[in-house]
Amino acid sequence: MGSFAHAPPHSVDVRAVDAIVIGSGQGGAPLARALAKTGKHVVLFERGAFGGTCVNSGCTPSKAFLAAAHNVGRARRARTLGLVGDVALDFPAAMRRVRGLVAESAAGVRKALMAAGVELVAAEACFVDERVLRGGDVTVRAPFVLIDTGASATIPPVPGLAEAGYLDNVSFFAQTSLPQRLVVLGGGYIGLELGQGMARAGSSVTIVDPHDRLLSVEEADASAVLLDALGEDGVAVCLGRRATKVERDGDERRVTLDDGSVLVCDAILVAVGRTPSTKALHVERSGIALDDAGYVVVDAFLETACPGVYALGDVARQPAFTHVAWEDHRRILATLGGTPRRRDDRVLAYTTFTEPQIARAGLSLEAARAQGLPVTAVTVPLGNVARGWEWNEERGFFRIVVDDATDRIVGATFAGYECGELIHIAIAWIDGKQTWQDVGAAMYVHPAFAEGLPGLARMIPDERAKRDE
Repeated sequence: MGSFAHAPPHSVDVRAVDAIVIGSGQGGAPLARALAKTGKHVVLFERGAFGGTCVNSGCTPSKAFLAAAHNVGRARRARTLGLVGDVALDFPAAMRRVRGLVAESAAGVRKALMAAGVELVAAEACFVDERVLRGGDVTVRAPFVLIDTGASATIPPVPGLAEAGYLDNVSFFAQTSLPQRLVVLGGGYIGLELGQGMARAGSSVTIVDPHDRLLSVEEADASAVLLDALGEDGVAVCLGRRATKVERDGDERRVTLDDGSVLVCDAILVAVGRTPSTKALHVERSGIALDDAGYVVVDAFLETACPGVYALGDVARQPAFTHVAWEDHRRILATLGGTPRRRDDRVLAYTTFTEPQIARAGLSLEAARAQGLPVTAVTVPLGNVARGWEWNEERGFFRIVVDDATDRIVGATFAGYECGELIHIAIAWIDGKQTWQDVGAAMYVHPAFAEGLPGLARMIPDERAKRDE
C-alpha cells in the first residue's frame, strides 16, 4: 500500500470489499454484475444516471430520435416510388418518447445491478490512496478496481460560446421545441447523425467542420456519398471552417467563422470531440498514469500502472463505441479468470447512423496502405445491385480490401441503406480469416442487398490484372 497521505481521517471507516467499479456504463455495469453473481462484494460508484453515456446521452436517445427523423426522411424520399402526400415530425412528441426510453433504460440498469447484489453508491468517487476510493460518505478498498467513467463533450474555447448557450449530446435530448435554425460545430458521427436528424425534423441546419471533408477518418468517396445525401436533406456544410466568435441577441445567435462569414441561428450544437472524465478521480493517488489528453494509460490487457486497477472504454482511449466497451469487460473478466485476452484481439467495426449509413470493419484501403500492406480493393456501386435500383437506394457502394499475400479479406467499407446491418457479414469474413475465393464461392439470396457481395469478391482477379498491366 501507499503512504495513505490522502486518506480520510482514521475516524472514517475504510471498508474492505472484493471489487470497486467506478461508473455504470456498458462495460462497468455488466462487469460489476458478473463479479457480484460469483459471490464477490462489489461496490459501484455512479455520480449520474445509471447506464452511462450510451443509455442516457448516446446510443439510446440518439437512435430513438433518429427512428423518428429517418422515417420522415424515408417517407419523403418515397415520393420517387409513387407515394403522394406530405409527412412531418411532431418534435415535442418524438422527444418525449426519447426521454421516456432513456428513463426506462436507466432504471433497468439500476434494477439489474441491485438484483445481482451490487452495492450502489450514488456519488462521485475519487482515489484517496492505492486502490482506495471515497464517494459521498463511503470509503472502500479492494484488490480490484475498474475505471469506467467515460467521456464528455469537448467544448471549444470560442469567445462568446458559453455566454450564448449551446447544446451538447446531453442537453440536446432535453429540447421541447424545434429550433428553426441550427448550427452544428463538428462533422463527426455525432454532429452528422443529430444534424441530419434535425434537418429531417424541420430545422434549417448548417454543419461547420475544420476538415476538408466530412468523416475525415473514412475514405473520401464515403464522405462524398454522405455529403450528397445531406444536400438532398437541405443541410448546408461549411468545410475547412472554424467558429471564431459567438454573439447572442435575445433568442438569436450569430456564429462568426474564420473566413469572416456569419451564420445566424436559434441554437448551436457542439460536437467537436470528447474529453475523458478523469479530472475528479485523482488517479495519481493510486499510482495511475494519464496521458497528455487525460486518458487513463493501460497496457494490452487494459490494466493500469497500478496492479489490480483496470480501465476500459473511451476513458482508456479505446474506440468510443458501446460495443467496444462491452467487449472490453469480457476481456477483463477473461484475464481475471486466468485466460488473458488482449484489448485488440477482435475486428473493429462501427457504423455512422446517418442515411445513408457509413459502416466499416477492419482496415480501410487508406489504412492498409499506410501500414505498408500490399492490398487490392474492389468496389461495386449500389446501383449495380438489383435491390439498390429496385428500391431507389442507389446511393452508396460496397468495398472490400484484400491482402495480396494471403488473399484474406482484411477490411470492408459499406456505404448505403442499412449498411450497419450488412457490415456484420464482413466482420465474420475477417474474423474467420476468409479469402476472397471463399466469399466468391458463396451463394447469397436474390434480390437482397448482400447479393452483391460474392460478385464483388469475384472482381479481385480482374482488378489485380488491370493494376499489373
